[in-house]
Amino acid sequence: MPASRPDAFVLTGAFCILCRNPLYLTELAARDLKILVITGAAWRDLALASIADAGHPAALIEDIAFVQGDPSAEGAFTAGAVAAAQEWSRRYTIVGAQPAGETLVEATGLITDALGLPGPGLRAARACRSKYLQRWYLAEFSPPTIVVPPAARGTVDWSAVVFPAVVKPAGRHSSSGVLTVLDRAELLEQVSTYPAHETILVERRIAGQEFSVESLVQNEKVVFASVTRKETTGSSDRTFVEIAHSVPNAHPGESDALMDANQRMLELLAFENGVAHSEWRIDGSGRPYLMEVAARTPGGGLTVLYHLATGAPLEPEIIRIALGEPASYPAPRRHARQIYLDHQPGVLRDVTVDWPGVRPAWPGENALWPAIEPGAVDDPPTLRTVLVLKDRGHTLRTLRSADDRAVTYFIDAASAQELDDLERSVRPAVTLHIT
Repeated sequence: MPASRPDAFVLTGAFCILCRNPLYLTELAARDLKILVITGAAWRDLALASIADAGHPAALIEDIAFVQGDPSAEGAFTAGAVAAAQEWSRRYTIVGAQPAGETLVEATGLITDALGLPGPGLRAARACRSKYLQRWYLAEFSPPTIVVPPAARGTVDWSAVVFPAVVKPAGRHSSSGVLTVLDRAELLEQVSTYPAHETILVERRIAGQEFSVESLVQNEKVVFASVTRKETTGSSDRTFVEIAHSVPNAHPGESDALMDANQRMLELLAFENGVAHSEWRIDGSGRPYLMEVAARTPGGGLTVLYHLATGAPLEPEIIRIALGEPASYPAPRRHARQIYLDHQPGVLRDVTVDWPGVRPAWPGENALWPAIEPGAVDDPPTLRTVLVLKDRGHTLRTLRSADDRAVTYFIDAASAQELDDLERSVRPAVTLHIT
């Protein structure tokens, strides 16, 4: 009689995301599930070194598949991810799968669909990886948009573009390649900078406050949703790099409109199971416009922020949804904020923090983040940590994408006013030494 196959769970995405969210690994290991990881081939050296380190959470990984592909090309990783899952399914009983990062969202949706596992569904998995499909399925929340396939760049009629406009590649993430253009000459110049295979969107720029909505969805029902208030470089520059997140949003009227729009968006996508991270702007008339939506763990430090605000981590609930177990999550009990500091271009020499009991941690670009634990609900306003996301000697560039950010810190307080006061005190206490 053949031996039974061990139960296994598939995690997908950039390996550095697992270094920021190691709770996925520890949660799965505590369930005695074999951990299988699919990531891009560019992460091979870092991943293998981390797995070989007995003190690193990555040592819990049972097997890892490295897939080749260009992240900006549609479906670039799909064949490799399906091939890995097919091979694993002969040796393991795959009981769940979850994308921790953006590039393998669609492939993970195909895996869960084929194996009959909880997932967002094929429409949501495909559309959440493609900005032009989001404009197609979610037209009622979309700004006026021209979709420019690669072969149409030389023939498209630009006369319908209203300036200022936003130009964005359809398949990238982390604000890469997204820019405001003020006239036709700038538009044509920007379009010429994209690789020939990329589909481009040209949209009317929506002026207004930016937000995101984080949702846990199970069996097509929202079991938790919360609004995050965001600040980006778009308020003072032509780019849209996120530089601040606040959980929860302190303005109930805005949140009500966004929660209604988010619910309708999930219905239009036929979103079944998983975590959704949608990004919005509210214009001067109070109308929400969808910027984009993702079907994976929210990026940056948002999982840390929710842990600080609610006292509970998100990752175990995301795993429960992926395994078909009942999930729930508490409402925020404190106000938490993550700040990314701007910087002048140059070489990073040091970061100093003039704050009692706080020294900067240096995880660098891809190393394990230190554990950032929440405090008690009645804690005084607190600076939890300062993280340096680049190494000493790294050449810092002007902020053009999320990958250019260098230093971030996390704070929380019992009220929004206390949080604002604390931010004003912490900002001058953190100094980047750049030559």
